[in-house]
Amino acid sequence: MQKIRRYLGVCLFLSIILPTLAQVGQYSYKSDDPNGIGKWYMGREIAHVMGFAGMLWLERPERELEERASLLLENMAIDKKDNIADIGAGSGYHVFKMAKQTPEGMIYAVDIQDEMLAVLDKKKKAGNHDNVSVVKGTIKSVNLPESTLDKVLIVDVYHEMNYPVEMMQSVYKAMKPNGKLFLIEYRGEDPKVPIKRLHKMTEFQAVKEMKAIGFQLEENISNLPWQHCMVFVKQ
Repeated sequence: MQKIRRYLGVCLFLSIILPTLAQVGQYSYKSDDPNGIGKWYMGREIAHVMGFAGMLWLERPERELEERASLLLENMAIDKKDNIADIGAGSGYHVFKMAKQTPEGMIYAVDIQDEMLAVLDKKKKAGNHDNVSVVKGTIKSVNLPESTLDKVLIVDVYHEMNYPVEMMQSVYKAMKPNGKLFLIEYRGEDPKVPIKRLHKMTEFQAVKEMKAIGFQLEENISNLPWQHCMVFVKQ
């Protein structure tokens, strides 16, 4: 009888404490989708990071047709003096296109993977891109000085950030007061977009999460084939 009481007591304790353990700060933890890391923020499960092994997919020949990167850069209205950060720059698909448009500015290519950073460095040297700065970030910070950036570009990366709050707070600090954030994500509202569910986002979810940091949606430019082009400003 004593063992039974002890067992029931342990069960009661676990029923009380486990839900608390599942919530740590602003994040909660539960397994749901094999494409997710089991970590949740504001009702959204964070997706697995695409590793450097997916570099070829970033450079696929059909990417321009599928994503219209050239049109995305037009949406950004880049000035020759702009300082722009590409967060999660990967192999530099957008970085070196922007560098050609900012001869008097600076492009900060930020990534956390050493393999990606090595490729960025190699391309920078090969193209003599003096206005490109390769920056190693962390899972919580972009490692850029405060009030440096005129524009920030985040393409299909935000949904994979392990610490979205901390990362976006560091982005917020690095932006000038009149800076703009271009958040590009595959449209979660559209079932015809051929991307896994956790690697897409709805406008509603993105706006909710950016508002918590201090960003306000200025417009969502709807001219890209599969992606939102959401433009945020500091509140």
